[in-house]
Amino acid sequence: MILRSATKTDVPAIAQIIGDWCASTPYIPPLHTPDEDRNFVANLVATQDVLVAENTGDVHGFIAREDKEIGQLYLMPSARGQSTGTALLNKMKARTDLLKLWCFQANTGARRFYERNGFVAARFTDGAGNEERLPDIRYVWSVA
Repeated sequence: MILRSATKTDVPAIAQIIGDWCASTPYIPPLHTPDEDRNFVANLVATQDVLVAENTGDVHGFIAREDKEIGQLYLMPSARGQSTGTALLNKMKARTDLLKLWCFQANTGARRFYERNGFVAARFTDGAGNEERLPDIRYVWSVA
């Protein structure tokens, strides 16, 4: 597995990973078209620190960070449980002393993952502030 900065050529693969996750996650309402996903990802790649995990020439996952905020961390199903997410997260941890992110309360797998990787739940919400209107959790990780 190779971790590298995302480029414009990675946009379709990254958008597909997001779209597939949303489509296969029963509690996520359908909010965006594939074109909207691609436009969203193109903006991420152009404006944020985005890393991809590449294996045998294919993007298997990615992470996006703006300043101290991780806004995206998604993996292909086949990359889950293979340390791909941990590798991406550790690469971002090495670049800063503080990281924050939001996670849906219903996403128990992601919650276990973040907590195993040192993130602490700082706040629980009813979801009124997110696009999906789903209860979420504010997680924080810091060096100290």
